[in-house]
Amino acid sequence: MRLVLPALAVAGALAATVAGCAAPATGSMPSAARSRPPASYYLSLGDSLAAGVQPDSSGASVRTPDGYADQLYLALRRRDPGLRMVDLGCPGETTASMIDGGICSYPGGSQLAAAVRFLGAHRGHVSLVTMDIGANDPGSCISQAGAVALAACAVRSVPQAAANLATILARIRRVAPGVRMIAMNYYLPALSEWRDGLAGHVLARLLELATAGYNTLLTHVYQSYGVPVANVFSAFRSADFAGQVTLPELGPLPPNVAAICQWTWECAAPPRGPNEHPNQAGYAVIAGAFLRAGARLPGPARPAH
Repeated sequence: MRLVLPALAVAGALAATVAGCAAPATGSMPSAARSRPPASYYLSLGDSLAAGVQPDSSGASVRTPDGYADQLYLALRRRDPGLRMVDLGCPGETTASMIDGGICSYPGGSQLAAAVRFLGAHRGHVSLVTMDIGANDPGSCISQAGAVALAACAVRSVPQAAANLATILARIRRVAPGVRMIAMNYYLPALSEWRDGLAGHVLARLLELATAGYNTLLTHVYQSYGVPVANVFSAFRSADFAGQVTLPELGPLPPNVAAICQWTWECAAPPRGPNEHPNQAGYAVIAGAFLRAGARLPGPARPAH
């Protein structure tokens, strides 16, 4: 995601959507105060992607200033100079830990409690909330051997993740019913398994189908609360096994596998790879997907419940 994406050109459309603070009355205010733009907030919620995690030179996954939230914020701030970002993203967060806490430290004990507290304290001044959560819930299923074990694991974890997500959204909507929100679905790092011969081909196809189904479930929950979804799955071309793309040192690959190798650290040599997190260019692709989803917002998002 070191690329300058055409998608970033729609930043103005989203900024116009998420901004809209009235100019303060001038009266006898000092000129410096009159020129200061009104403060508004962009609140980022989620897991390691919201935190901009990437591997460092030793291979450790660390927070960086190049995540999708950071890049999205820079694009929005060009049209809204008073915009401030508050990033509560927590590496390793699941839908359950977002509700109950236990991974990162927050006022109130959990990311959701901190978000609710912030939204309540800044009611009417939050221009946008973005969210990605749920990728770590069925994450343990990826290591299951065989289709039967994978399916059994998914049957246990996926419905609970959907129920937890509904709880999270309901609590946010309760404290901030009109706040604009955009969520995202997930790309599939495990498509890199394609490179491991026939067994890898089978596993990649199986996991692609499972991820598409999981994304559909998450999207249904988000949309039931009036939250549009950035189609990151599609942006990473995860539904396309057709054709070939030749990458240096990796050879010919299907386009979706090549996208994973170009936009994440999955195909990188040790110690940085393999690592499922996006690189800077990959985070830019995700930011672009959020911008496209936000440009379609006609006005303040409204809960359906």
